[in-house]
Amino acid sequence: MTRLALLDQAAFLRLRATGQGSVCQCTWVYDRGVDIDELRTFNGNLGKGLLGRRIERSPLPFGRHRWVAGGGSPDIDLTAACRPRDDIGAWIEQRARIVVDPEWGPTFHLGVLPLEDGGTAISLVASHCVADGLGLATAIVEAVKGESREFGYLQAHSRGRWRAVSEDLVDAVRSLPAVIRALIATLLILLRLSPDEKAPPTAPHRRLDGRDDEYAELPSVTLQTDAGAWDTRARELSGSSNALCIAFAARVAHRMGRVQPDGNTVTVVLPVSERTAEDDRANALSSITVAVDSEAVLDDLSRVRADVKGRLTSLAEQPNELLDVLPLIPFTPRWLVRHTEGIAMATDQLPVGCSNLGSCDSVIGRIDGGDATEVSMRLAEQGITRGRVERAGGQLFCGTGTVNGSRFLTVVAYQCGAENTVASTRELARGALTDLHLSATTVR
Repeated sequence: MTRLALLDQAAFLRLRATGQGSVCQCTWVYDRGVDIDELRTFNGNLGKGLLGRRIERSPLPFGRHRWVAGGGSPDIDLTAACRPRDDIGAWIEQRARIVVDPEWGPTFHLGVLPLEDGGTAISLVASHCVADGLGLATAIVEAVKGESREFGYLQAHSRGRWRAVSEDLVDAVRSLPAVIRALIATLLILLRLSPDEKAPPTAPHRRLDGRDDEYAELPSVTLQTDAGAWDTRARELSGSSNALCIAFAARVAHRMGRVQPDGNTVTVVLPVSERTAEDDRANALSSITVAVDSEAVLDDLSRVRADVKGRLTSLAEQPNELLDVLPLIPFTPRWLVRHTEGIAMATDQLPVGCSNLGSCDSVIGRIDGGDATEVSMRLAEQGITRGRVERAGGQLFCGTGTVNGSRFLTVVAYQCGAENTVASTRELARGALTDLHLSATTVR
């Protein structure tokens, strides 16, 4: 099937409506030089998988968009000048700002930085509109193994305008029953909302002296910690590895004041992957939300573990009701997306994103044929402005995963009215680890 899944079309619509797009970034750090020839092979293979495709919009304003062939991989960006190892974090942030575009390309880019001590850093950035976190991990593993996918996508604009119009019009007519059901579901959701919930939240917005359209700096740090020590601590607290990840996110939120009025409760949003082996969706996921006591997690994780298990059971029995409205996405104008995004994201609840990739395939760290010293993945935002992040009440996203016995923790934090520097974010993350009686082996 070449049509985008509705959730993927929703992600693309958000990008075009707001100018803000999420990207997934994977970083490798080596204590040695890397095999550039192997990297070129790896880069070429990336263009034969999930990352090697683009989105072609329907000629109809209410049509379903389609996947088309991407046209190959962009060249590797090889930085000539060496930089000190302490500059890796700043370089990672620079790479995250280099634009990717799921429609016009490139959909991803690979950069290599030589270090003054003889080591190397590598960054891969891909549009979230072509792959989510697990999708990116899958693309990397397949590229390392030399496995390609035969999607059967057409070349861009190869259908011809009249063929595209007629085919998409037929699809639109066939989708009308689903659209009507989605409209009814939307009305039912709106009827259940309180008057305050129906209006996009505006309270967090502060006047920025005309700087609303400035690019927002969202400080990000990455920590590495021993995976064995992490699992041991989780057991000591009567929880699981995943529950400890949630506790970490809750402690970061607690330290930055991103809590509910009671001063302790943190609203944690957990993506739940639905990705299967042959899944070609960009965003193959749903989500659950749990309320976490950021003080109680210091001593006991059993409540968090039970709450997550209960939410997952409920999700399996009754999927997220917001998914019922997705058939309306092709018919949704951009202005309406901009107006209602706050409702969908529940920004008035000060959500905290917490994504756990679990134990990753070890080959994800062997993109040049040998093991990297460190591997990490994170979420970043392109095109986000100060006005948008302030109106959302700030942002906090924590990501984690394990590669070859080391667990990475990434934190992206923005607090309204705060200093918002890498140094302050680093202290937030370190403090949260200390709260849980854990420590980092490295911090970027």
